[in-house]
Amino acid sequence: MNHPTPGQIEQAYTLAMERYALLGVNVAQALKQLQSISLSLHCWQGDDVGGFENPGGSLGGGLAATGNYPGKARTAEELRSDLDQAYRLIPGSHRLNLHAIYAETGSARVDRDQILPEHFSAWVDWAKTNRHGLDFNPTLFSHPKAESGLTLASHDPAVRRFWIDHCIACRKVGESFGRALGTPCVTNIWIPDGYKDTPADRLAPRKLLEASLDEILAEKIDPRYHLDAVEPKLFGIGSESYVVGSHEFYMGYAVTRQTLLCLDAGHFHPTEGIADKISAVMLYVPELLLHVSRGVRWDSDHVVTYTDDLQSIAQELVRGGFLQRTHIGLDYFDASINRVAAWTIGSRNTLRALLAALLEPIDTLRQMEINGDFTARLALLEELKAMPLNAIWDYHCLTTNAPIGTQYLDEIRAHEMKVLSQRV
Repeated sequence: MNHPTPGQIEQAYTLAMERYALLGVNVAQALKQLQSISLSLHCWQGDDVGGFENPGGSLGGGLAATGNYPGKARTAEELRSDLDQAYRLIPGSHRLNLHAIYAETGSARVDRDQILPEHFSAWVDWAKTNRHGLDFNPTLFSHPKAESGLTLASHDPAVRRFWIDHCIACRKVGESFGRALGTPCVTNIWIPDGYKDTPADRLAPRKLLEASLDEILAEKIDPRYHLDAVEPKLFGIGSESYVVGSHEFYMGYAVTRQTLLCLDAGHFHPTEGIADKISAVMLYVPELLLHVSRGVRWDSDHVVTYTDDLQSIAQELVRGGFLQRTHIGLDYFDASINRVAAWTIGSRNTLRALLAALLEPIDTLRQMEINGDFTARLALLEELKAMPLNAIWDYHCLTTNAPIGTQYLDEIRAHEMKVLSQRV
């Protein structure tokens, strides 16, 4: 496949910049703002949500990684190596989102309620070296004490105690990340709790979850180092009829406790987008955590593609002026394709959607709306769809030393032949 030369890219960029200027858009300013956005890549794409606690163990909590593409990471060193390759292919400087099961405890068996910052020291050293921020998640699935389908909302006090202690330990780990790296760690709590069939009592588990969360978050942590988030879901495999941590539950919890609310693009009804929720939520919570994903029917975790839903999310963040209050993470796991490519494709699509939103003449559009000129608003929004976005995107990649177009596939194939194919 042929690719444009740097000269051709610069020439196309100049013409595109002039075209956008006719609409009153400052392209240089948009690119500068894009450069300030750091996505939080999800470590679990690289090894199919396996972690290092129980090699070869099976997933639980309604999670399933489908596919058997060769070369998945088997160790933390391999996972970090694959992440290094992905970061080289994504323009900009980005973060990493870790789950608790990615602790490195050597030969010691450390249960989840006993994890310590030292079990993630290699991740912190790697992050320092590569200037990555770290985010974190308690892992409340794939464990014997989660087999009943209830964790923080369990009717068994011993089970609740275990998971409360796990989440408290995870907040300490997250705080240690923030102190070590000089950037706040977002620690996000998601639980799989729910019932496959209709429950007789919907209220009791939610009361238990509320009490558990209050105990977990009782100790205040300096927001310069650590931020708490809670994440709802509509349904899961094994919890089709009832999820304790619904959107309504967590919306109320985040508002009353002033935590971050996580909106996962795949955690709602398949025909329901999260873009419209953003401005409503931002009126009441201090900050927002996004998990950018792509739901397909029942599955919430497909590689992010350049869909209308993705573009709508980016538009809401930019139009509402929410970028400074939003933490953008990715959340999907596809084992049917090259895992480095999955990270790369999803991240580049997310950044491209944000660039498109930053290139909108929002002041003009807003004034048309205020004036009641909905005809002009519609005409301009449609015209923007055919604007030369890719010329600006290619220039952004060129100036940040990221591959142009599908050039990244050449590096991914080389990495696959040299590294991934050696993993048996």
